[in-house]
Amino acid sequence: MTMLPFPEAPQPTPEDTEAGRKLFAGPVDFVKGVVAMSGLPPADRLEICFAGRSNVGKSSLINALTGRKALARTSNTPGRTQEINYFDVGEKLFLVDLPGYGFAEAPVAVVRQWQALLKSYLSGRATLRRAFVLIDMRHGIKKVDEEILDLLNKAAVTFQVVLTKADKISAAQRDKTLDQVRKALAKHPAAYPELLVTSSEKGEGIATLRAIIATMQ
Repeated sequence: MTMLPFPEAPQPTPEDTEAGRKLFAGPVDFVKGVVAMSGLPPADRLEICFAGRSNVGKSSLINALTGRKALARTSNTPGRTQEINYFDVGEKLFLVDLPGYGFAEAPVAVVRQWQALLKSYLSGRATLRRAFVLIDMRHGIKKVDEEILDLLNKAAVTFQVVLTKADKISAAQRDKTLDQVRKALAKHPAAYPELLVTSSEKGEGIATLRAIIATMQ
């Protein structure tokens, strides 16, 4: 039997599932919003970051992951939309929420400023262990997503694709999207070789994502 490239992440063991549950059942607090590299908190623990184009469901996923209904909204108030937002998870790791990319209507200067900050962060943060790149399952990988994937490749940052809104499509659509994503990722050496399919609304994939994060070294 031929193994598919970029298979879906396997179900975690009961032990890893419990480790993930315990990690996110503890305190998760907003730390700060950062607009320059000089404002980053001390690099004294592992970091993971979440990236995705606007309206991909990033806030919903972070809220489902942490079990908080409005945690991500803390970082989405006016004036914070172009910041890198830090959350402390049980004083064990930083969860980093990157602003949605794909600024079709944003001023050119704002886009340049954000792109420069993003590049500096991705290439210069030694404690960043993995980037989770969110892709809307209804649309697959688009050109704007390719830009961030290329950036992660150049920065040599391992990234894992998390497909969102799995409850919004049919089984046939799901297979079609997975095929498109697998083909697109084949040219990205920094891509982690497992996909994660999620639904924030239905809870699909959330326990697996928690376990993946909790067992990262």
